[in-house]
Amino acid sequence: MPLHALPAPAPALRSVLTALSSPAAVSEDRIPALRSVQGPVSPEAPLPVHVLDRITPDQARPGTRLTGWRFLIRAADRHVAAAETVLTPDGWAFSHFFEGPYLTSTERALRHAESLATPFQPRLLSIPELYMLTLWLHGDTSADAASGVPLPNDVLIPLAPAPPGIAADRPHRVADLLPVMTLRLTPAPLLGSPV
Repeated sequence: MPLHALPAPAPALRSVLTALSSPAAVSEDRIPALRSVQGPVSPEAPLPVHVLDRITPDQARPGTRLTGWRFLIRAADRHVAAAETVLTPDGWAFSHFFEGPYLTSTERALRHAESLATPFQPRLLSIPELYMLTLWLHGDTSADAASGVPLPNDVLIPLAPAPPGIAADRPHRVADLLPVMTLRLTPAPLLGSPV
């Protein structure tokens, strides 16, 4: 298996386990997928969540910052939800549970990544300006989860739903996808205005 997944920080994992074992420990009601589960559930496949800082046409490489860890929640033989943790001034804390298309798309992207011949470190990369989330396959498999920038030969697999014009569930080299994202974020000149 070419994926070199990093272990989540112990406090992040503990916060998810606490939320799973005690509905009173979270401020919101559990999502329907978790309420309907019979039997034990467990967090697995932890992925560091990075946010891509604003990208501009003159940037060679945009920066990222670690904002959380996401865990897929398994019940019996399938994933039924995901849990997200965030970094607070006091350390890692549970944020929320969720379900929906990103869960299924994340599973598909991870399966696809496992079939690749090149070793990668899996991460999630959020691009808020495009309302886009990708599985980021980082080529530096020994990198610390909190550091790193998307390298030209890293691979991004946009999760569905992806923005119009960007193919979801397909791998793209950063060097190929970054110009497309930059173009999408560059405002078009107004009609009649000087260029």
